[in-house]
Amino acid sequence: MKQFGGQKVHWSWMIVAVMAGLSWTAPLQAARLKDVVNIEGVRDNPLTGFGLVVGLNGTGDSSASFTNQSMKMMLERMGVSTQQGVKVKNVAAVIVTAMLPPFARQGGVVDVTLSSLGDAKSLQGGTLILTPLKGADGKIYAVSQGPISVGGFAAEGGNQKVQKNHPTVARIAGGAIVEREVPFELNDESSLQLSLKNPDFTTANRVVRAINGSVGQPIAQARDAGTVTLRLPPEFQGRVVDFVSRMEILEVEPDTTAQVVVNERTGTIVIGDNVRVSTVALAHGDLSIRITETPMVSQPNPASRGATVATSNTQVDVQEKNGRVIEMPEGVTLGELVRGLNSIGVTPRDLIAILQSIKAAGALQANLQIL
Repeated sequence: MKQFGGQKVHWSWMIVAVMAGLSWTAPLQAARLKDVVNIEGVRDNPLTGFGLVVGLNGTGDSSASFTNQSMKMMLERMGVSTQQGVKVKNVAAVIVTAMLPPFARQGGVVDVTLSSLGDAKSLQGGTLILTPLKGADGKIYAVSQGPISVGGFAAEGGNQKVQKNHPTVARIAGGAIVEREVPFELNDESSLQLSLKNPDFTTANRVVRAINGSVGQPIAQARDAGTVTLRLPPEFQGRVVDFVSRMEILEVEPDTTAQVVVNERTGTIVIGDNVRVSTVALAHGDLSIRITETPMVSQPNPASRGATVATSNTQVDVQEKNGRVIEMPEGVTLGELVRGLNSIGVTPRDLIAILQSIKAAGALQANLQIL
C-alpha cells in the first residue's frame, strides 16, 4: 500500500505486466481506412451565438449590465416600452455553441450547449429565447430555442451549499434548426485529399498501397506524412460517394512512434509497444527517515518558586534498504523493461524518476511525454 494524493492506493505491477504482455504478444490489428484518415472538406463547422435564458427561479444574473441591456432591447423589439432600467434575476446571458456537421441540410437539427456569461448561479428550469448561430464568416447558419437541460443542481442555505456537477452549463438536444447549408458538392470532385489523423510516413505509404492494390491502378499518391492525394477512376466520376464507401472499409495497419506518457499527478504511466532501451544499469534503493517527538514537562517542587518548563525529546530514525542493480541489455522490449523494473520493486512514482534518468542518459529510444 502507498499513500498517494491523500488516499491509500495499491500499486500492482503484475497488472501492468499482464496488460503490457497482451500488447506485445498479440499481433497488431489493422484499422479501417475511415478510422485512419479524414477527407479534406468533410468536417464539422463551429457555430456560436449570444442568447438569453428566461424563466429562472431567482438564479439568473444579478449585476451583469449586458444582460439588462440585452433584455431591454429584446422587449423593445417586441413593442414593450422599458422607460426604467430592467433588473431581473430570472434572466441569464449565455453563449450558445454548436457544431454544424458536414452535409447538414436545411431543416436538420443539431445539439447546442449553453454556457453562462454572467454571475448566474444556475440555469436549471430555464428556456432559451430565439438565438441565431453564426459561423466564422459572420453568416447565420442555424437558430436555437427551447427548454434547456442541466445535468446538475445547486442549493444553498444560510451556512451550507450543495452542488452537483456544473449548473451553469446546459444543453438542448436537437435545439438548433439548420437554416443555411455549407456549399460543398462532393460528387463534383475529380480528386480527393486524404488527411491522416496521426501523420506518419509509414502509415501514409500503407494507405497508398492499400488503395492502389484494391483498385488495381496507381490512383493514390502520398504527398507527405499527413496527406494522400486520391484521383478518382474514370468509372467513378460523378459517383464519389460510391467510391468512398468502398475505400473506407479497406484495412490499414497504422504505424506509431515509440511513446512513453507519464502523468505525475495521478501516477499513470503508459508505455508504447515500440519502446526500446539501450544498454543501461539501474539501481533502486529506499531511504526512509522517521522523526518522532515526545513532549516532556518539567514540574517545579512544591512550595518552590520555579516555573514549569515544557520540552520535547526528538528521536530521528534513518533506514536505508539495500538497493539492487540490474542490467538492461541493448534492445530491451516493453515486456522485459516492465519485468525488470518489477523485479526491483519500483512504484509508479519511482518509475517516473527512473524513466527521466534513462531518457537523460540517452538510453530510452522513445519520446518521453510528461503531463
